[in-house]
Amino acid sequence: MTLPLAHETWFTDDAFPTDWAFAGQTATLILLAAAVAVTIVVRLASTRFNGVDVPLLARMVPWMPFALRIHLAVSLIGLLSMGDYLSPAMDLQTTVPSIVLGITMVLVAISMVAGYRTREGAWMLVALGPLGMLEFGLWPVLSRLDLLGLAAFLILTGPGAWSADRELGRIEAPTLQDFAKAIWTLRVALGAALIVVAFQEKLANPAMAADFLSHNEQFNVANSLLGLGWTDTQFIRVAGAVEVLFGLLVISGRLPQLIVLAAGIPFNVTLWFFGTDELIGHLPVYGALLAILTLGSHPELRGAVGAAWPFGRPASRAHSADHQVPGLLS
Repeated sequence: MTLPLAHETWFTDDAFPTDWAFAGQTATLILLAAAVAVTIVVRLASTRFNGVDVPLLARMVPWMPFALRIHLAVSLIGLLSMGDYLSPAMDLQTTVPSIVLGITMVLVAISMVAGYRTREGAWMLVALGPLGMLEFGLWPVLSRLDLLGLAAFLILTGPGAWSADRELGRIEAPTLQDFAKAIWTLRVALGAALIVVAFQEKLANPAMAADFLSHNEQFNVANSLLGLGWTDTQFIRVAGAVEVLFGLLVISGRLPQLIVLAAGIPFNVTLWFFGTDELIGHLPVYGALLAILTLGSHPELRGAVGAAWPFGRPASRAHSADHQVPGLLS
């Protein structure tokens, strides 16, 4: 790109060499250090104020597994209809390996829509990562770590409401502790995906971003909108650092409502410019942000959204194994 949080690799067919020297330059390292510092400040500030209760959103918590299932299914089928694997950057070919990968995507999507053997479908989605690396390489698959986060979320919570697994009596209602573990994996995976993309498309591959800007000058918004007179190199450096900042803030999980609203602006603005490919590719991200916002609006889960490590012994009854989220299986 250009605008932070969009994907150049989704809109270019050219290959560009990785250039880690750009990421190691003093100006880049200063911006990355600033991103870390801002994240620390936000985490410290959140000890005094970490958001507000929003009862309407809190009541949606039991429906988050369903929402993530549908976001996943629509994205996978949409990508497959465009001839793509896990993102528009990975084109499926008419080869046996590609056909097998495509069939597996369909099976995962069916499992998600029906909510039938959802945990098995989620594990299948996890397997699509290393399998895809054999066909497309490491970086393109790592940039979809957000899909791993959604899969882990569903493995930990189960399919939730409106699922065949529920109707067949194959699931139990997830507890608050289940949701705490699930949102931890989701936020870490999503944040890591943003950081990977920042390096893959900008900080460790400035030639790709520069080539995109040379054909789309308007996307250097520092000049086209703000009139700052930045060179493309300066803009690429700042855009990459901003993307890293968003990734770190999502991983931190503190002030979740504010962070999701801030991240949602560039994620939605890019739809105006890039259309269907951007929408289909980012649907899992939108689902993940919705889950973080919703759980971050729940009085008993907001702290868990930013917990450093929720996999130990429950600290309170609010997170105990027998404390279920009301309404899931009613």
